[in-house]
Amino acid sequence: MRQKIISITIIVLFTLLLSLALAVGGLGYLIPPPEVREIARWYLERAYYPYDRLFTVMSPEAVTSIVWDFRGLDTLFETMVFYLAIIGSVALLRGIKTPKPSRAIESYGLSLIVKSVTKITLGLILAVAASIALHGHLTPGGGFQGGATAAVVSLLVLVVFSIYYMEERGISKNNMLALRSIGLIGVGLTAIIVFIIGLLTANNAFVFQNQPKEVAPVGLPAYIGGALISGTLWFFNVFEMLAVAAGFTIVFLLLTLPERVVMESIRGDSE
Repeated sequence: MRQKIISITIIVLFTLLLSLALAVGGLGYLIPPPEVREIARWYLERAYYPYDRLFTVMSPEAVTSIVWDFRGLDTLFETMVFYLAIIGSVALLRGIKTPKPSRAIESYGLSLIVKSVTKITLGLILAVAASIALHGHLTPGGGFQGGATAAVVSLLVLVVFSIYYMEERGISKNNMLALRSIGLIGVGLTAIIVFIIGLLTANNAFVFQNQPKEVAPVGLPAYIGGALISGTLWFFNVFEMLAVAAGFTIVFLLLTLPERVVMESIRGDSE
């Protein structure tokens, strides 16, 4: 007990001293800095700058502009890492199937009142998730945030209705893997679509290009029917939402497998 108190005290003191050092500029700079750095100012100014279409993302949401345009390649690799993590989780639990329910599916889960309220809530959560993803190029949010919000639906269904209910509705590991792959393929195609357009039109173009550039005069339209979609950004957010929602759902399904079933499968493999 004494060791725990000493450890907690040291951590608290270290945190306070480090915070004090940062606040007074003891590490060489102030937080927050007295003025915006030049590169940050450039990002903020050029995120949505319709007066010079050769140097803008045409998105008023600066964070999304950086994530999917200025530094889109970083985000692509982060998405691939997340995808590989899901594949690793599936590989570890390969061959393990959900056992057949021993009684009627309706008898699993929580009470009827909780189930009824949850059914209403699920639609609201999906609406919020869609809004976060579809407006990610206009307001704070994006595909990852929207996908994570949508994944709450699968988590609620697992807790309130049971894993058997989900699989009966077609929300299985294999189906979610397919949806996850569709999302990742969509992200990849969006990343190279302008490059393909450039090849077809005999123009220069680059991977992850969004709006036309001086040396690459092709790009996706910033507006469709008067609605601002910011070129590739809207498509990136939509496909990222699918990929993230499906990925988290796969993890939830794997974590919900009965421990008895997993242990029996592991013992079977070891034998």
